[in-house]
Amino acid sequence: MDQNNLDKIIESSLAIREKYHELEIRQNGKEWTAEQDALAYLTNAGLVGRNVMSHEKTWSKKNSAEELEHKLGENFWWLIVLADRTGIDMKEALNKFLTKTENLFS
Repeated sequence: MDQNNLDKIIESSLAIREKYHELEIRQNGKEWTAEQDALAYLTNAGLVGRNVMSHEKTWSKKNSAEELEHKLGENFWWLIVLADRTGIDMKEALNKFLTKTENLFS
């Protein structure tokens, strides 16, 4: 993946999360905690599972391609948000993971 493109994706993801924080403050008087963000991510991860099951026609017969695509993107967004909230550089974490995993197969 182009490094500049990933930088833009991360920047856009964090800007969107700030907009959600504004909404949370208006609705609840405070921003969600990192734990609440993690729970939201886990909920979405579960929905990816359901949408894959629908895609494979083992959960429902509906065409779930659009919803699956949305939820996969949303999960990636949540991972970027969680990395930022916990002080982890997502690019570095991804590079370390890929390098370590590639080395397992070398």
